Amino acid sequence: MRPVSSAKQTRIILIVLPVIALITGFVCVCAGSVAISPADTLAVLHSALTGSPLPENIPASTASILLSVRLPRVLCVALTGASLSICGAAMQGLLKNPLADGSTLGVSTGASLGAALSIAFGLRIPFLPFSAASGMAAVFAFLSLMIIMALAWRMDHTLSTNTIILIGIIYSMFISSILSLVVTFASSRLKQITFWTMGSLSGSSFRNAAVLAAALLICGGILLSLADELNAFAVGENEARSIGVNVRRTRLTVLASVSVLIGISVSIGGSIAFVGLVTPHIVRMITGPNHRKLLPACLFGGAVFLLLADLAARVLLKPLELPVGVVTSFAGAVVFVVIYYRTRKNF
Repeated sequence: MRPVSSAKQTRIILIVLPVIALITGFVCVCAGSVAISPADTLAVLHSALTGSPLPENIPASTASILLSVRLPRVLCVALTGASLSICGAAMQGLLKNPLADGSTLGVSTGASLGAALSIAFGLRIPFLPFSAASGMAAVFAFLSLMIIMALAWRMDHTLSTNTIILIGIIYSMFISSILSLVVTFASSRLKQITFWTMGSLSGSSFRNAAVLAAALLICGGILLSLADELNAFAVGENEARSIGVNVRRTRLTVLASVSVLIGISVSIGGSIAFVGLVTPHIVRMITGPNHRKLLPACLFGGAVFLLLADLAARVLLKPLELPVGVVTSFAGAVVFVVIYYRTRKNF
């Protein structure tokens, strides 16, 4: 694939990708088990924004579907896709590993365990602005991060990348075994637990969207501010240290930001695979490896990827709905094989 010029990359990031994301989001709001025309959708959105009455030819049920079901869901899907994608790009840059993504640390596995415990035994954390399962998932994601970092510190005071990855893999395997045990003792809730762990953003609310937006604004902003440091990590930790990068602080900041963002995303949408792994590879083919361009482009690329996957999950077998994680796993695996084949072919 021919490299894209720097000026064209900037135009793509600032103009083309946001426009594509907006158009994709609008199509997802219109489409579904009940198709709503673009004109009716625009009329409903205009009425909601201005407070004017609905046109007489549009039933109230249509407005209810758009404003109470589809719009909050589309917002949550887009924000989740953006979050998972920028986390994957940051982890791949930090670890210099093309197979890394936001779940490498094991935080998403811990979040899944928290949700499964809530579904199976009715456990909940009071005073959290989430449902019982989402609240438990968020708390367990945070606890997982604390446990992983504490164990890594105990084993290696320098908190090297290899140590953190090793602890994350071991922790994920351990938590997965506990999750299997929970499923064994709660076989009556197996379908509900399985559906949640495969990922679904049905039933999303504007409150969920606000939480995701706040997390993405804070944690995503931190990751964007560390683009130059991630570029230095791509050369090597020793080289980054030699040019004045605080390697340990940068590593901890990236890991903490990714873990918080992944934990909140999983707590709302469940465990959604391949978004953080595949999207950065697709975007990197357009923008190149420079994280100053790659990270912001991943925000829009991840949003578009997950919006299309969620749309497919809603309409492929309508009125039956697939877990979005099934669609992303299937599409992501195919895309990743194609990218790998093309990359190998060029060498």
